[in-house]
Amino acid sequence: MSGAASAWSLAVAALRLWSVDPSGLGGLVVRARHGPVREAYMALARAWCPRPWTDITPDVPDGTLFGGIDLGATLAAGRPVHSMGLLNERNRMISLTGAERMRPALAARLALGLDAHRGHGMLAWDEGSEEDAAPPQALTARLAFHVDLRDVRWTDTLETGAPEDAPPPAAAPLPVSDQSDEIARIMTIAAGFGVDDPRAALFCLSAARAHARLAHRSHIAEEDLAQAATLVLLPRATRVPNLDTSQDPPPPPPPSTPDGETEDQHDALESQSQSPPLDLTLEAIAARVPENLLDQLRAQAARARLPQAPSGGGQGQRQQGNRRGRPLPPRPGRPDGRARVDLVATLRAAAPWQRLRRRSLPEGQDARGVLVRATDLRLRRVETRSDRVLIFSVDASGSTALSRLAEAKGAIELLLAQAYARRDHVALIAFRGQRAEVLLPPTRSLVQAKRRLASLPGGGGTPLADGLRSAFELARQTWGRGMTPSLAVLTDGKANIALDGGADRVRAQGDVEAWATAIRTQAIPAIVIDTANRPQARARALSDAIGGTYLPLPRADASRLSSAIGTVLEPR
Repeated sequence: MSGAASAWSLAVAALRLWSVDPSGLGGLVVRARHGPVREAYMALARAWCPRPWTDITPDVPDGTLFGGIDLGATLAAGRPVHSMGLLNERNRMISLTGAERMRPALAARLALGLDAHRGHGMLAWDEGSEEDAAPPQALTARLAFHVDLRDVRWTDTLETGAPEDAPPPAAAPLPVSDQSDEIARIMTIAAGFGVDDPRAALFCLSAARAHARLAHRSHIAEEDLAQAATLVLLPRATRVPNLDTSQDPPPPPPPSTPDGETEDQHDALESQSQSPPLDLTLEAIAARVPENLLDQLRAQAARARLPQAPSGGGQGQRQQGNRRGRPLPPRPGRPDGRARVDLVATLRAAAPWQRLRRRSLPEGQDARGVLVRATDLRLRRVETRSDRVLIFSVDASGSTALSRLAEAKGAIELLLAQAYARRDHVALIAFRGQRAEVLLPPTRSLVQAKRRLASLPGGGGTPLADGLRSAFELARQTWGRGMTPSLAVLTDGKANIALDGGADRVRAQGDVEAWATAIRTQAIPAIVIDTANRPQARARALSDAIGGTYLPLPRADASRLSSAIGTVLEPR
């Protein structure tokens, strides 16, 4: 069986278990792109979970989820009309599209709704790539199964047949006992794979019970435990268990039956003796681990820590809101707890219809005042811009370091003079010797900048890769504070110090290309200023790898440098 077919089989197996206990298992996080594979999986989910389904997006208003006053019905009826809300209902199946774009606050409210134990189940579609941010942890931790359908082909889905040909799996209504030794085994297996979330262990127990019910068993067998751990614990694994098979396990002690032993005690001891050792269970589960699991774990961990990249441009990122900022034209819509009603625009939209609406009123109804309908509502919108951070990464190595640093110092002081008007922050990173150093964190303070820039050291090797790494990490920090970073790299591109501090030009160039690709992937607006006496091919190659603008300025003063940076990084 190919890897794609195996992924589809595991995804279908997870869907079967979820259909047995939708509320107990929470739901599934499915990484899948739009296409026939996703449609086939959704069709199976609707066929196997024949409950009311509702499709929502990350922009769903709070009124839809939690209820409240239905403004349109209230205006039409002339009295308060309340809506129940999706999460206040029972046994509702939810399909969430674009889970990777969900705000953490909304994810937390959805998590509270799933914790209310009203029988809800959720199918969260993760449509992001490896470079995008992951869905919020508050939501994914409450969904038992995490499956990946990106590499599944359409032909792999044909093994399950059409949804109408594949009836929902029948589960035996037999009680499944929760034995304390099974719980202990699950906790040990979870610890072996580095899963420290207690919800995952509870989900694994529920999945094992569901698998036993599908097999018409009244107890949890080893097969049920292995399948549940494969579907629940493996996608959450942070390490591969170290199974030391160099030494044979000690032989079990010979069974002894005391004379006063009852029949029930004898049966219990016999069932415990028939349970396979925990090492065999771990080996059976570890045998299903993909060969590239460690690479996948590293990619998932980096993706979970990745901030949301801004949408290019030299100025601060546009942020729409409804509190303060530059007014935008109002838009039709309904209040959702975040948007405010634009009263003037609403009355202006309702005014032309007053005579017609009064004619349609029932006889005897009071027609005084302005008759407003839900279609008249206009929401207030404003636009603000986040602060921009201009990060200088300056090559302070070699004989001309002093002139380059002096130019950077003058350019920084010129930009700081306009900081209050343009809402710019400036930061400075100097790399020389074996490491890069953040000499000036993002600031608008001209006094602090002059104090930090009073004396800058120079000379030594060129750790260009460490300079790019420091700039990238500083950009991530500014994203976390709601700012928009831009990058200016002053160098000749001749890297000779690797990230580990070793003097190796080949490894140093490889490290530079890796971090330049990381900066380009996050779409950070960048400019590479070639400070050599003649334009260098390596500096131009660095500009191409970083996805920025190449600018040769061998003898630029502070004024020309500041003007060039402002021209290149300003939005067009």
